[in-house]
Amino acid sequence: MAVWYDGAPLEGDFLSIAATDPALLYGATVFTTLRVYNCRLDHPGTAWQAHCDRLRHSVQAFDWVEPDWTRLDQGATWMAQQYPVLRLTLFPDGREWIMGRDLPADLDQRQAQGIIAWVDEAGDYGRSLPGHKTGNYLSCWLARQAAQSLGAQEAILINPQNHWLETSTGTLWGWQQGQWYTPPDAGILPGMARSRILKAQAAINQPVDEQPWTQTLVRQLTHLFYTNSVVEAVPIRRILRIASAVNYNPNQALSQHLRQIVSGEMTES
Repeated sequence: MAVWYDGAPLEGDFLSIAATDPALLYGATVFTTLRVYNCRLDHPGTAWQAHCDRLRHSVQAFDWVEPDWTRLDQGATWMAQQYPVLRLTLFPDGREWIMGRDLPADLDQRQAQGIIAWVDEAGDYGRSLPGHKTGNYLSCWLARQAAQSLGAQEAILINPQNHWLETSTGTLWGWQQGQWYTPPDAGILPGMARSRILKAQAAINQPVDEQPWTQTLVRQLTHLFYTNSVVEAVPIRRILRIASAVNYNPNQALSQHLRQIVSGEMTES
């Protein structure tokens, strides 16, 4: 396995990190995960600059040392020749760490057939510092593990008001009667795919409704999807809940519309 760490490529599965490193002790890192299209950082779908801006925003908000952005670009360019998905991680002292992986093996199947999602109705799992993508990702990871133990592929997180917020790895989107819906940005991760879809819909004068996802709204939706930069868009065909399961129609035309925006096939303006 090849990785890029602190200015140089490495071979193998291990990094040398101090036992007192805040990244190890507290999850003190920020990261972003992107899909590289055609091995190119400058491809519209890769959204390289937007991902760098996300990292920069968090580094500045936390008053951390800024990385060498040219070196980050160099490392990502090198890794992009080998992997279609990159995870870029920054440490408080400015170090960079880039890992690569393949797309999910069953992604085509999920996009075609939809997935099952489980709702964390007890509210046991909440995202830490939701405005930033930090290395403290334990809660989301545990939520997804809980979902998978019940036969689902994704978990849906809620807030104290029992409003749906997002999945453990992406943004929620709903559809009914010609209108797109997504939860408002309070308490959720401001995802790259989410931003692109909001801009693209506004550009064609079909803005997305960003009202809170109450139980009333959830029952009214006829189609449900989640997005992120890696999977683009995936329908959710079934929701597991305490009282009863709920089924949704995995509409391919709507799913394809979201995928075209996230992949850069449909421009934002």
